[in-house]
Amino acid sequence: MMALPTTPHLLQRLPSLVGRVQANAALAAFTWFRVGGAAEVLVRPADADDLATLLQDLPMDAPLTVIGAASNLIVRDGGITGVVVRLARGFGDVVTERDGVVAGAAALDANVAEHAAAAGLAGLEFLSGIPGSVGGAVAMNAGAYGGDVAGCLDWVEIVTSAGIARLAAPALHFAYRHASLPPGAVVVRARFHAQPGDPRMIASRMADIRISREATQPVRARTGGSTFRNPPDMKAWELIDASGCRGLRRGGAQVSEKHCNFLLNTGGATSADLEGLGEEVRRRVHAASGVTLEWEIKRIGIPAGRPEVVA
Repeated sequence: MMALPTTPHLLQRLPSLVGRVQANAALAAFTWFRVGGAAEVLVRPADADDLATLLQDLPMDAPLTVIGAASNLIVRDGGITGVVVRLARGFGDVVTERDGVVAGAAALDANVAEHAAAAGLAGLEFLSGIPGSVGGAVAMNAGAYGGDVAGCLDWVEIVTSAGIARLAAPALHFAYRHASLPPGAVVVRARFHAQPGDPRMIASRMADIRISREATQPVRARTGGSTFRNPPDMKAWELIDASGCRGLRRGGAQVSEKHCNFLLNTGGATSADLEGLGEEVRRRVHAASGVTLEWEIKRIGIPAGRPEVVA
């Protein structure tokens, strides 16, 4: 396995921070797939001011990568060069207001939905069906079950090398699974609008979403959510199924039998297995239909090793 390239004396060149800073930090345990290499340096800022200090004084030659809940992420086996920022404690608060919810970037989407439901606020139930955290949901305009972030976001707070700023939702120019954030921006907080509703109806809607997810998705497996974006007026899973990929394996990675737009780590997969299997699915779908699937899961870092053959 190839060694992780390093940035010269990076740890010593970082500013003094309140949060935790760790060299050669394993990342696999943070990802939902439970695979991947190490970060050259992992930083867990204490709060937005701590993050601002890091971004302001980050060496120009140091790459920066931000991860959240890592629910839709493959960290490649060779690891990640530079600084990896993981938002955790200090970024997880959820506060309900009369007509909305303010949540930190590390708050789980499902937790935001639960807080809204407890306060009798409707319109955010769809978040209970999205794996991951608020920061990632905003950055990719996450959506499911008839709702998306673009339809309920009021504003987002970001941190850049220039400091902390608040942007109104229109400034993000939302598109399907995409938000236009300023270069180098890290989402730290967001406000979602909601409206008073019948608590029983809200609870019923969230129960329906939970039942639907458990019936149709491999929610209890090591997976990463939807692997590919739906092409216009098509369903990715239908294209994958029609190309004969349901249950397809590569090493310890498998296309889910339950929902074939999900990849699984069956227990011994590497990142190379997962990414290689995804690329094989893309190849077979294109050969069968002429459609090129686009990854929805992010793949970051340096490849290492060779994937097993497709079976």
